[in-house]
Amino acid sequence: MVASDHVRRRLDEVCEPYGITHTQYNVLRILKGAYPKGYPRKEIVKRMLEAAPDVTRLLTRLEKRGLVARSESLSDRRWSVAHITRKGLALLDKMKPAISQLTSLISNRMSESDQRHFSTLCEKLYRD
Repeated sequence: MVASDHVRRRLDEVCEPYGITHTQYNVLRILKGAYPKGYPRKEIVKRMLEAAPDVTRLLTRLEKRGLVARSESLSDRRWSVAHITRKGLALLDKMKPAISQLTSLISNRMSESDQRHFSTLCEKLYRD
């Protein structure tokens, strides 16, 4: 838990100059993976690294900044589908060097073998 908090704080430090949180960054990365189709809120929640209490409000904040757009689902008008915008894609591109630097800093602290072993141990913790 201490290591998880450390990584989360470091990621927030990287995201802060760009005006977003690590949770918002995660949502943008999820939506980039679905670009250009997008995802309904339920699918975003399912793919998030950490559970967020109110994804609807999170999407609203991203939408107000022009990073995300929402449209009605074609299959069910009660659902909206969130899409990353060009501005959101540009922000992720702009952040890429800083995120890569953080990823390298963290991954360089363990050998490749240690990383695989650590991943296996983590999977044992969260596997049903």
